[in-house]
Amino acid sequence: MTRAVRELVATPGRSGSAGLVSERALFEARERVARFIGASDSSRVVFTLNATAALNLAITGLLNEGDHVVTTSMDHNSVARPLARAADRIDVEVDRVAADSDGQITADQVVDRITPRTSLIVCTHASNVTGGIQPVEDICSRVRVMSGKRPLVLVDAAQSAGVLPIDVENMGIDLLAVPGHKSLYGPQGTGFLYISPGVDLVPLVEGGTGGQSTLERQPEELPDRYESGTPNMPGIVALGEAVSYLSHRGVEDIRAHESHLLEILIEGLSGIKGTVLFGPCDPSRQIGVLSFYLEGMDPAEVGSFLEGSRGIVVRMGLHCSPHSHRTIGTYPEGTVRVSPGIFNTEDDVIALIEAVRDLQGARGVS
Repeated sequence: MTRAVRELVATPGRSGSAGLVSERALFEARERVARFIGASDSSRVVFTLNATAALNLAITGLLNEGDHVVTTSMDHNSVARPLARAADRIDVEVDRVAADSDGQITADQVVDRITPRTSLIVCTHASNVTGGIQPVEDICSRVRVMSGKRPLVLVDAAQSAGVLPIDVENMGIDLLAVPGHKSLYGPQGTGFLYISPGVDLVPLVEGGTGGQSTLERQPEELPDRYESGTPNMPGIVALGEAVSYLSHRGVEDIRAHESHLLEILIEGLSGIKGTVLFGPCDPSRQIGVLSFYLEGMDPAEVGSFLEGSRGIVVRMGLHCSPHSHRTIGTYPEGTVRVSPGIFNTEDDVIALIEAVRDLQGARGVS
């Protein structure tokens, strides 16, 4: 980011030779991201402000009046709210598959809801509340072999990208929305949407692209069609560097590390009286996300204690996913969410477990 701020002072496609330097840096970051997700054509990677912007582009840019959409009860508001707006404005029918009490769905549940009017399936790859991994690859493979006009599959990979292997072409993913600041370890305010060949979305933002300025209408070519205005060069370049780091370290190694920490966390917290865990509680079926609460205590109080007395930062509340909390029975209070990552250690996890045990002991729960 520092290098980009100091050296990439021109906007790509503008400002002569300095603009060419920036354009090359932008292209290199796009190539790195494309390789990381298994996309052979990097122009189909469109940089966005975050995963929310990517999901809004995919949903709002695709749906037409009277369309039918299949989604699930584990949606984030970044999916649920654009769909609710589409239902209000253009009479889109939203069919929400109910997950079980652990927040899990099956491919059969999703495929069984498809009708001749279904234009889109939206599925969260891994829940931001329970960490539960959904059968995205199975859903894509089932949809891909359907005869006639088939629905497109949009995958919300906000939690999974960087933790689970994703190959958009081999998995048959039509649209993939990813933030830069979560498990890709890039800066806030970055993200991208992968758009597969043959998929055309209506742009949400139109304007200058640095090329084809004589056109009255937005260019058709990607990524210009969806990248109007001045890009976030420091953020995108830093995201490219982060993805390069992850590529060298390997997703398999990252997954193994987080699963190990999660195993310690589940075993430790489940042994503390009055502590309730949610989701699969199985490292083979979830990413490094775990929700819990302490009986008789508001999650906000737990989070305040952990940060204030031990310097441990967690997320409290509904995590912008009220449908998920209704599904697992924690609405409206929500939960405490723990998210161990690649730079956390066993000592970090043990410190959290000990802090919860101390808190329960101070409350007379033992």
